[in-house]
Amino acid sequence: MATAALLTACGQNKGASSSKQVMKTAVTGEISTLDSSKYGDTISSETLQNSMEGLYRFDKKGQARLAGAVKVTKSKDQKVYTFTLRKNAKWSNGDPVTAQDYVIAWRRTVDPKNDSLDSDSYQVIKNGTDIVAGKKKVSSLGIKALGKYKLQVTLENPIQYLPDLLTGAQFYPQDTKIVKKYGSSYGTSSSKLVYNGPFTVSQWTGSNLKWTLKKNKTYWNAKSVSLSAVKVQVIKTTSTGLNLYKGGQLDYAPVDSDYVKQYEKNADYHTKTTPTNGYMVFNLKRKTTGNVHVRRAISLGVNKQELVKTVLHSGKAAQGFVASDFIYDENGKDYRTSAGKLMTYNLKQAQKEWALAKKQLGKSKITIELLTSDMDASKRVGEYLQSNLMENLPGLTVKLRSIPLKSRLADTSKHNFDMVYGTWQPSFQDPIDYLTIGGLFNLESDYKNSTFWKEINQAKSTYATQPAKRQASLIAAEKQLIQKDAFAAPLYQAGVSYLLKSKVTGFRLSPYGTVAYYWDVKIK
Repeated sequence: MATAALLTACGQNKGASSSKQVMKTAVTGEISTLDSSKYGDTISSETLQNSMEGLYRFDKKGQARLAGAVKVTKSKDQKVYTFTLRKNAKWSNGDPVTAQDYVIAWRRTVDPKNDSLDSDSYQVIKNGTDIVAGKKKVSSLGIKALGKYKLQVTLENPIQYLPDLLTGAQFYPQDTKIVKKYGSSYGTSSSKLVYNGPFTVSQWTGSNLKWTLKKNKTYWNAKSVSLSAVKVQVIKTTSTGLNLYKGGQLDYAPVDSDYVKQYEKNADYHTKTTPTNGYMVFNLKRKTTGNVHVRRAISLGVNKQELVKTVLHSGKAAQGFVASDFIYDENGKDYRTSAGKLMTYNLKQAQKEWALAKKQLGKSKITIELLTSDMDASKRVGEYLQSNLMENLPGLTVKLRSIPLKSRLADTSKHNFDMVYGTWQPSFQDPIDYLTIGGLFNLESDYKNSTFWKEINQAKSTYATQPAKRQASLIAAEKQLIQKDAFAAPLYQAGVSYLLKSKVTGFRLSPYGTVAYYWDVKIK
């Protein structure tokens, strides 16, 4: 790689410090878009979180701190937040970052015309739900520019996790002038947007598998950023990434599946369990997967412990859709403990549900397609699910279809699947994130259970300031969604493992999953 030559030259010329501060890294999938109103995948999110900045950003301790704003005040009813924006924040083209840039971005995200995969995040903002459903005008969203550097945000109900939520890429501003210039092509390549974060993105054409994060000289806190560049390439097979790492062509490489055992004693090896979900979602619009007994049989029929032990080698089997060891009540008790174990592996019960499914469908043999991305790790999980379910549920044939992530996301949104496997990382520490967003494709449009939505609405409004009652409603909602109706099948709580060169300092992963943060990295 050209970067290797630069680093060699750096060793010969100690004065070339900027050349030394180049990190070479691998990701497991491609960018789908750099439009923060339309992304729906981890790689796009990671790229955006390193090149953009919203009202808040996570600090080194994983706490949400003001970033694009310097001050915030709240109304007495805790529904109206007024932010004073940072006057020295600029876009990479020199434009100032203004309150209107937040207004246009947020409105684009909730506009039904844009089919945003993250519009559900706006349920907490006044009128967000009705706008996404096409019931109210986009202009009625609870966001208003009170001046060039003054922004007002109005919530539907008081929430405690707003700072964490607003760190997410779906709440970033967009340069109003650039959005108007590029229209529907905004964010489709690295040159068709501008950046207000620690880095800019270059050399991404919209479909290629290599790009570069370059230090953003116009970033208000550029002096705190040591790296001059991050060279990123997509490595879909773990073995290829590890070979590049061993050859000195990568400073960071993800490790998964069987390779965990091989490298777990290596000094460069790091691992942790995250609150990220591995799961399947079913298409309720199709006759077979629209049958609740089919969904229950599949949810109960996967040997999740074996999946973790023999395929993933990190993380742990899911006990429900909301992660364990992540969300705690006012008494310090884990939500997952209070909610109990939902849809864990139970072969006897799975086969009972399967018999009911075949009877109702009038079939002795059933074929179901499982959609996954074509990333190595995803295909491995898909192959396990295929084998395990066909062994456990007599008469079931599972056909695998593995396609590029961008296509998988598009097919899921268009209902072009029977069941789909994916992973999802939360944006804030609250069960409602899992139960109303959570990678639950087409939840709003397809899932009409009144009990579920009643419990969710009570948690959002009636019990918003009553923690015990609110949690009881969320537990009831999770049981309805996952245990009774099996809208989705929780599989595992992901572990993240990677190799990192010892010369790299300040590298962090997001508090909620696998997104890498580069803005504090320095090469020794």
